[in-house]
Amino acid sequence: MAGVTTPLRLTDIAAQAQVSEATVSRVLNGKAGVAAGTRHKVLAALDVLGYERPVRLKRRSNGLVGLLIPELTNPIFPAFAQVIEQALAGHGYTPVLCTQTPGGATEDELVEQLEERGVTGIVFLSGLHADSAADPERYRRLAARGVPFVLINGFNPAISAPFVSPDDRAAAEMAVRHLEELGHRRIGLAIGPTRYVPSARKEQGFLAALPGADSDGLVQRTLFTVEGGHAAGGALLDRGCTGVVCASDMMALGVIRAARERGLGVPQDVSVVGFDDSPLIAFTDPPLTTVRQPVRAMATAAVGALLEAVAGTPVERTEYVFQPELVVRGSTGPVVGG
Repeated sequence: MAGVTTPLRLTDIAAQAQVSEATVSRVLNGKAGVAAGTRHKVLAALDVLGYERPVRLKRRSNGLVGLLIPELTNPIFPAFAQVIEQALAGHGYTPVLCTQTPGGATEDELVEQLEERGVTGIVFLSGLHADSAADPERYRRLAARGVPFVLINGFNPAISAPFVSPDDRAAAEMAVRHLEELGHRRIGLAIGPTRYVPSARKEQGFLAALPGADSDGLVQRTLFTVEGGHAAGGALLDRGCTGVVCASDMMALGVIRAARERGLGVPQDVSVVGFDDSPLIAFTDPPLTTVRQPVRAMATAAVGALLEAVAGTPVERTEYVFQPELVVRGSTGPVVGG
């Protein structure tokens, strides 16, 4: 019946939180002597069981923080969003997730809406700051209005703000070295449009490891999607590549599809390396060898830099670069006859 509150049952809460009823009672009554982790478990149990938290236990938000991401279809973006939201919530801030969709609100429109709601700060993930063709003036105007922000994945020296990025050049070189160690000599690159800083940097790392590859048609610039990887993979396989480095895990899945359409086995005939180590990518067929973005470390650093700025602490306006990690699985193997 509407308006009726379910009475709290200490037994149920204690069982859900795996603590004693006495501990639950101490938490509900705001008594001291309960570890922070235990207190959190009891409050989480209340939420899971559908009980409303007592008024004294409701924590007031320190403010809203906007999180702008390009899409939700690529699992690396929800992975970032989850860590960022957890970090913000742990500091008492309420995250507001804004996703750009084709035909939907633009980044500028979303920022305007967030400012109208009085956000404390904004985290940009793979936004227009990563596009070298975009006007950086929008970020200067945002800073002039006194809104703290931090930028993940993409660097522009014209923007005075903290940046957090993986070492994209090292990631591409790492992938090439792995394939070379397996005996591959004809190695291609499936990359996104190079007006995006992460793509340009990966291409630089790839060409540093394989000079002349671009002139030989071994760099294919396409879309950051399965379909884009499929198109690039087909072109690279037709050029005799036995190894392909990809700018994302989604693109790598497209390359694998292109290989199978040609009757080629992965990794028996073609080795494929992705980038990101997206959730569930270890369970593809075959499990994907990939270069892992340090998502948790990057997201935590970004939130830390933002909250320092919110608190008025001077934050260095520079790029913090995090080292990726090669994760070898089943999509790469020795070259046939190598």
